[in-house]
Parts: sequence; C-alpha cells; structure tokens
Amino acid sequence: MAVDCIFCKIIEGKIPSARVFENESVIAIRDIQPHAKTHLLVIPKVHVASLAELYDSKDDADRTIAALFSAANTIAIQVGLLPGGYRSVINTGVDGGQTV
Repeated sequence: MAVDCIFCKIIEGKIPSARVFENESVIAIRDIQPHAKTHLLVIPKVHVASLAELYDSKDDADRTIAALFSAANTIAIQVGLLPGGYRSVINTGVDGGQTV
C-alpha cells in the first residue's frame, strides 16, 4: 500500500467509506461527489496509481482488470443496474481526466 494514496487509506479503513461490496481483490464504494444516480468506485486492493501503471506487469494486470470488471458486474446486479445496463469508465492520466 502507498503511504499517501487516498484509496489505500480507504482500503485500510483509515478513511471511512460507504462500502457497497468487498471481496479478496476489490472494494466498491459510493463516490462522495457522484456524477450519476448510481456512482460507484471499484478499487483494487493492490495499489495501482493508474491503468497505465499495469502495463509493465501483464499477468498481474490481467488478474487485476478481470477482478475489477467481474466485481463491477456482480455489483451492478446487486444494486439493480442489470439487466438494464451501466457505464464503466477508467480515466487514465491527466489527459484522460484522471483527478486522483
């Protein structure tokens, strides 16, 4: 875990969060500044600063990405977004809109 990473602090319980899902690989929390009726953040339990960071470690990247998207589908079912549908967004880097 990274010392000054807000998401690592949330995962460790140092910052309170409204968790809606948790398994061995990820947690999902409600966004504190939602931009949609249902706005959740699905966060890997391993520190990842951005999707671009995963590029160097393909095996770990595949597992992490699979865990995130698998959890997203499970959560969508649990919160009633499926079968209707939901939107998944990954902002990567400053030019990609990543703000944290």
